[in-house]
Amino acid sequence: MGELLNTGVLSMASLVISVVLLVVGLVLWFFVNRASSRTNEQIELLETLVDLQKRQNALLRRLCEANEPDVEEEVKPAAAPVKDESDDFIRLVAER
Repeated sequence: MGELLNTGVLSMASLVISVVLLVVGLVLWFFVNRASSRTNEQIELLETLVDLQKRQNALLRRLCEANEPDVEEEVKPAAAPVKDESDDFIRLVAER
């Protein structure tokens, strides 16, 4: 039991634990950094897509404005059909 408490063994154990923690920390840092860089790439691609969509919308507006006829026909309001009150009552009754 006295041999286990030797300072050499304890310092070796603390050194091994430190190295293991360092390796685990580096592995975790690698994966977090990799995920972060991928996220940044995705954000950049999404911003590019938004820019392209804005350009497409602007081009579509120009095309629509160019293809509009100069003289618009007057839209006449359609005459409202006469509603029969008994017809409304029938619609409220559930059919079986």
